[in-house]
Amino acid sequence: MPPGAPEASLTQEQQRQLRVYLEQGLPLSPHPYREIAARLATGEAQIMTQIKQWQEQSLIRRLGLVVKHRQLGYRANAMVVWDIKDTDMEHIAGQLAARPEVSLCYQRPRRLPHWHYNLFCMIHGKDRSAVLEQINLLTRELALEHVNKDVLFSYKAFKQQGARYSQRKTADDRA
Repeated sequence: MPPGAPEASLTQEQQRQLRVYLEQGLPLSPHPYREIAARLATGEAQIMTQIKQWQEQSLIRRLGLVVKHRQLGYRANAMVVWDIKDTDMEHIAGQLAARPEVSLCYQRPRRLPHWHYNLFCMIHGKDRSAVLEQINLLTRELALEHVNKDVLFSYKAFKQQGARYSQRKTADDRA
């Protein structure tokens, strides 16, 4: 393509394949977008332009990685479930989400009469005592002692990966 020429857009099929490749994770390569572009028979600039468009449309908020925390020595993780007053949800959820020790924080509906919890946050640590210490500190510092909560430790990991949204065409179609 000559300098200054407009970049060709990706076809719908190339866009679908790009979504699949991004969901699977970037290739371990010095030039991962160039490698994806080669797989899709297009240019690296077109890949970058498409990702930027998806970001501008808020279809992609960020690109990140999934850390296998157990392999890094973080053997304890707990989902802390909180029973937050609806009127306090935004404030408390915002405080929890801003904390570095909280890796996930989200609201879910209560399932009354047996499940009163509506705010969930995940905390990882090297061992159970470290996680419990973080939870106690967090509870004190955010003045949440009055809030009913429960701590649910994981015992076994069956799966950990980033989210998948694309449908594959066939069982052996990598893209």
